[in-house]
Amino acid sequence: MSATLYLVLAMRRPQFDSAAVQPHLAFLDALRAEGRLHLTGGFADGSGGAYVLCNLDSLEQAQTIVANDPLVTMGASDLAVHQWNTR
Repeated sequence: MSATLYLVLAMRRPQFDSAAVQPHLAFLDALRAEGRLHLTGGFADGSGGAYVLCNLDSLEQAQTIVANDPLVTMGASDLAVHQWNTR
């Protein structure tokens, strides 16, 4: 059985503030250091990006983590979290 993964889709809002980028990257670096970030990347068209969380107990835990992403707290992007059943 594979580990449960959580896909986080981040779509930039029309009023996207690039000041959120560096805090967001630091947030992702911290998740990686904790062993909770599987992979991350931006979309080629600049509309947003995604990251995959791992080593979590529940969707609720993933949602709590994402609520603290600077993209959310600074109002730069809309983020959606999904439990991802990979194969």
